[in-house]
Amino acid sequence: MRLYAQTPARRSRQVVADLIAVALIAAAVKFALVVHHAIMLLAEPGREAQSAGNSLSSGLDDAGDAASKVPLVGDTLKKPLRSAADAATGLSDAGQSLEDLVGRVALLAAIALIVLSVAFVLVLWLPPRVRWIRRSTTTRRLLDAPGGADLLALRALTGPQRALMAVPTPPGGLADAWRRGDQRVIADLSRLSLRQAGLRP
Repeated sequence: MRLYAQTPARRSRQVVADLIAVALIAAAVKFALVVHHAIMLLAEPGREAQSAGNSLSSGLDDAGDAASKVPLVGDTLKKPLRSAADAATGLSDAGQSLEDLVGRVALLAAIALIVLSVAFVLVLWLPPRVRWIRRSTTTRRLLDAPGGADLLALRALTGPQRALMAVPTPPGGLADAWRRGDQRVIADLSRLSLRQAGLRP
């Protein structure tokens, strides 16, 4: 199985197409990472709320512990401080939830962008490459088979007429020479068919 053509012009086009496909995929991945980073910036308020909630909760817990040591009224002072600490913990939890949600959205957006972009590039690039690989393999097998040169010559005769201008035309024309089994014409036409497929004899 041959991945690239043997003729320089077609091989160059294939290499350029492959490089463009790789560059587009790399650009898509980079763009997805930029989008991920941009979305993650939206999580900053959640991080700040979580940090503030944790600090406030810790401070109120400490204040409640200190207030509980006050004689006679310690427990009375501790309850509202403990309630406020619980509310601060709720604020911290809400910040954490927001941060988690933004992180999930950012991850899903990045994955979706990468998958869609790569799929789009592959749909445009892969089928022609696979078709060429299969066609070149079939053409090479055909050439090696008995009577394969005749079939390749026929393929050249039924292909683009402009390409036939490069083949020397014998008296009576190329089709007549092919029907008569003119080996020189058959060889010229089969070489033309191979060149059109990007292969060398």
